[in-house]
Order: sequence, then structure tokens, then C-alpha cells
Amino acid sequence: MTMTRIREFRTLRGLTVRELADRASVSTGLISQVERGVTDPSLETMRRIAEVLEVPLFSLFQDGEHDTVAVIRRENRYRISSPHHAITYTRASPGGAKLEVLEGLLEPGSVSADTLRSHPSEECVVVLTGRLTVEVGDQVHELKTGDSCHFDSNIPHRFRNQGRTSARFMVSVTPPSY
Repeated sequence: MTMTRIREFRTLRGLTVRELADRASVSTGLISQVERGVTDPSLETMRRIAEVLEVPLFSLFQDGEHDTVAVIRRENRYRISSPHHAITYTRASPGGAKLEVLEGLLEPGSVSADTLRSHPSEECVVVLTGRLTVEVGDQVHELKTGDSCHFDSNIPHRFRNQGRTSARFMVSVTPPSY
């Protein structure tokens, strides 16, 4: 189970469990279970909680000490996925940094979010394997292995895999957002 810092951020903002749950459109029981590390919430639930708490999504996960050099072993990366595991992100950078680097895996026929989403950042995505469609506003960009795309994350966007194989990609986001 993933331990999160939701309680810490909730308390800092003076919110009760019920207030956070209501604003994030989830049950108080779910917030309580997540805060106690009893259950792992979905990616969409974590996004809503992060938006309410006004923090970058991955800042909700506990970090160790912040050193001048951070080595994150693949097996120790924080991982979050959609309810049906169509998309999975692992954080390849330390929490609390000015730059967030995520490795994404998007299954064939899947999208990163049901609707286009925006947040106050900029992103650069690099396709490692497979093909990835990047939708930014009304623009659609087809990327293949080795291609990259940089965009303003204030413009609603999402990733789509229209291929027959999984798409693996790296996304750099600055500043880290939700």
C-alpha cells in the first residue's frame, strides 16, 4: 500500500476529512483509508485530491531525505495508475524538485484522461517505445519511438494510444503540477 502525505497537506490547509472528501467528490471513508495507507486510490481520485489541496500530484507521496543528488531505483519509484490500469505513471525524479520526470505506460486503445486536462506548467514528452497521440487544444500530434513534443500545459491536453502495442514515454513537467 502507498503511504501518502494527504493528511499533512489537509491539516496544513485546515480542512477536515469531510471537507476534503466533499471538495474532491469522494467518500470520507476513502480519504480516511488513503490517509492510513489501507487502500491505494485511483489516478483520477489522486488528481482530484491534489487539485483540492493545490499541490502537485506526486507531492502527495512520502519522500525520504532531500539530498543534492537523488538516485531513484526503478523498484523504489512511486507508482500510480488509472482504475483499470490503462495508464501507469512512475516518478523518476525526487519529490519536491522544480522538475518532475515521469515514465508513463499507456495501454493500446487507451487515453491518459477521459477529458483534456490543463495545469499551470509546461511539458515535454518523449516516446520511448510504441506510438503516442498527443492532443493539445485542437491540435493532434502523432509521435513514434524517439519523437518528442513540448507544450504549454495551461492548454487542455491528454495522451492517447491508438496503436496495437503499449506506448512507453517519459514526461518532464516544470513546475510539478497536478
